[in-house]
Amino acid sequence: MAEEQPTDVGPGHLWLEGKTLVHLRQDQDRPTHMPRGPAKRTGPGFLNPAMAPARTRSVLLMADALEHSWLTKPDQPLRALDALCATGVRVRRWRNEIPENHQNRLRITANDLDRFALDWLNRSHAAFPPAVSVDHDPEDDRYLRPVKGAMNNGIYTLQNDARMTLLEAGYQWVDLDPFGSPVNFLDAAVQGLARVGFLEVTATDTAALTGSSQGSQFRRYGAKGIVDSYAHDDAVRVLLGLVATTAARHDRSIEPVLALFDGHHVRISVKVRRSRESASNVLDSIGWRIRNDDGTYRFVHHPTPEEVERGSGPLWIGSLWDEHIAGRMTEERVLAVCSPTKEEIEKAKKHGLAWNENDQEYAARELRRSVRYISEAAMLMAKDHTLYHMDDLPNMAGTGQAPKMDALFEAIQEAGYGAARIPDIDPFLVTDAPHEVVMGCVRERCHS
Repeated sequence: MAEEQPTDVGPGHLWLEGKTLVHLRQDQDRPTHMPRGPAKRTGPGFLNPAMAPARTRSVLLMADALEHSWLTKPDQPLRALDALCATGVRVRRWRNEIPENHQNRLRITANDLDRFALDWLNRSHAAFPPAVSVDHDPEDDRYLRPVKGAMNNGIYTLQNDARMTLLEAGYQWVDLDPFGSPVNFLDAAVQGLARVGFLEVTATDTAALTGSSQGSQFRRYGAKGIVDSYAHDDAVRVLLGLVATTAARHDRSIEPVLALFDGHHVRISVKVRRSRESASNVLDSIGWRIRNDDGTYRFVHHPTPEEVERGSGPLWIGSLWDEHIAGRMTEERVLAVCSPTKEEIEKAKKHGLAWNENDQEYAARELRRSVRYISEAAMLMAKDHTLYHMDDLPNMAGTGQAPKMDALFEAIQEAGYGAARIPDIDPFLVTDAPHEVVMGCVRERCHS
C-alpha cells in the first residue's frame, strides 16, 4: 500500500535505493529488490528500478575517482553533470553516498527539460536531505554569468536541452542516460568534457546494438551484428567503438574503465583525454569479430568480404576494463559505501519508510549483485582475453555436457592461466588460456 507523505513532497510512497530515500509517485508500484529488464514508463516522476545497479556502480566509480585522484588532484573540485537526470536519483545518491570527506569537492549539476521531474528532485532533496550539508555557489567554480538554475544543498538544477548544457562548461564527469539511444547526445557530451574527463553512457536500444534490429544498428551505429552467444559483448563493443570514433573527431581518445551488458541495457564508463596523437590512432582499436568454424572467434582490423559474412563490426577490439579501478569494485566495498546503517534506516522510517529486516537483507543482496564478479574478472577483462558461453562448451569439446564453472576455473588456473566469470545475465567464462587448453580442461573435468 502507498503511504501518504507530507505535503511538501506530495502523495506517494517511499523506497530506499542504496542509502538514499526515494519518493515514488503514488501510481508506481513499489519496486522489487531484484528487478530485471525494462520497466513500463508511467510518465513524469517515473523511477526505473532495474537501473539501480548502474546507479550504484556510478557512486562507487565517483568515490574511487575522488579517493584515488585518477581524475582530478586531491585539492581540486570535481564538476559532475547528469545531463538527463529525470527525478535525480543518481545525483541525490552522489550527494548522499559519496564519503563525507569528499563531499565538499563535488560540484553537481542536474539537468532535464522536464520541469515536473526537476521539481520532484528539488522537493525530494529538500524533504530528505543528505546527512552532510554543503554550501557553495555554482558560479564560484564554473559560471561567469548570472546563474539561471537553482542551488539546493549541493545540487544545482538546470532546465535545458541536454546538448546545450553539455556544451556550457568543462565538466570532468558526465553521465548520459537517455531513454533509448545516446547517439544524438554523444558529440556534445565529448565536447563538454574537460581536458581529462570521465564519460558514462547508457544505451537501452539493445535490439539495435546486438544486431537483432539490423536496420537500426546500421543507421545509428554504422555496424553489422550477428545474434549469437557473443551478441552481448558485441553490443558493448559497438557502443564503445562509436564513442571512441566520436571522441577522435574532437581530438580526444578513450580509455575504458568498465563496460557491461546489464540485463536490458549497455553501460560503458570511459576516461576521455584530449590528445590529437592518441585520437589519430583510434583505428588501432577498431575492427571486426570473426566467427571461426570451431565456434570460437578472432578479432581482425580489415576483414575480407568472406569474413564480413560471418563477422560483426566495426566495433571496439581493445581492452574493456581498467584492472585497478574495476578490481576495487568488490562486494565489501559496495556495502561499505552504499548500504545504510541502522541509524540511517531508523531516520528514514521516521519520514514514513516501510522497511523490515527482509527488505534490508534483499537490498544488501541487490547491492552485492551490482558488482558481482567484477573484481574477480578485472585483470582478464583489462587485457586480451577470450569469452566462452558455458552452454557452448559441450559442443566445442565434444563432451555432451559442461563441467561446473568452479571446477573448470580451477583446472584452467592449475594449467597456469586465468579464468573468471563475467557479470552477464548468461554464464560466461573469460580466460587468457589458449583454446586447446580450455578444451582439454573441459574434457578433464567432465570425465573426472
